[in-house]
Amino acid sequence: MASTSSRTLRLLSLLQSHRHWPGEELAERLGVSPRTLRRDIDRLRDLGYPVRGNRGADGGYQLAPGTALPPLVVDDEEAVALAVGMQAATQGAVAGIEESAVRALTKVVQVMPPRLRRRVDALRAVTVPVIWDVGAAPVVDPEVLITVAQACRDAERLEFGYTARHRDRADRLVEPHRLVPYGRRWYLVAYDLHRHDWRSFRLDRLTAPRRTGARFRPRELPTPDAAEFVRAGIRTLTSTHTVEVLVYAPAQAVREKLGRWCTAEEVAGDAHEGNSCVLRMSAETLEWPMMALGALGAEFEVRSPPELTELVREWGARFTRAVS
Repeated sequence: MASTSSRTLRLLSLLQSHRHWPGEELAERLGVSPRTLRRDIDRLRDLGYPVRGNRGADGGYQLAPGTALPPLVVDDEEAVALAVGMQAATQGAVAGIEESAVRALTKVVQVMPPRLRRRVDALRAVTVPVIWDVGAAPVVDPEVLITVAQACRDAERLEFGYTARHRDRADRLVEPHRLVPYGRRWYLVAYDLHRHDWRSFRLDRLTAPRRTGARFRPRELPTPDAAEFVRAGIRTLTSTHTVEVLVYAPAQAVREKLGRWCTAEEVAGDAHEGNSCVLRMSAETLEWPMMALGALGAEFEVRSPPELTELVREWGARFTRAVS
């Protein structure tokens, strides 16, 4: 069994990472009896930490908000993650957080032991940040981000106003699941109780979120994870052309050149077996598939859509005129 002091630090770390712990589960995590757990809770209270306890079937403990921020207990990996996260926040898409992130990063690095500071300094030394154009992407209100994150963590229903793509605004009641930062935007993946289906919501289009206090049992997401759900939704919204092309090159060579932007399947049963493939991709405009096909350096035949055939003919004529 761990010593009293190290166990108390572990208990504090658990309380700080979770809103509510059932007493039995918390005692099991610490490897102690319920009586020992109660003594450890009392010890934290004596140190000034406002730990709430409630009895009954749903009995347990949680760290309540205090009059001042108590010292945080983090392990080595959490400390490095905090520093990296705050450094990323200095170029983030959350409105008004950059200066606060710099101040917090300075404080965290100053109190780190030398071994951790060297790890953070090494990462900062070899990382080149991209300076984004502030107007290139919408920013998110920090209060909105925090409220939504807490509702996700606590499995608590959330109400908010939402402006859709076509500028139609409506009130939503959802069961929040996860937050997903994708590109320069934040998305909330949630089950929409009005539409009885899963949805992803852009946080910059979300207003006045309010936690209802009503808890829910989390549902199973229809995709492997929340990030894939957001990616699938974005592809559905933006991809208006489905391209299929017969390319006279091995599928592996095509995949190596174009990567995740396409699929390439070998063609079997013809004279070109092993040296031809069917390339498929989706795109919002046809200019990107045209450039990708030109970069392959291989002969090809367009199967669909007809608009791509016309575009190949138009570009071909223009290139021919350029060298005639």
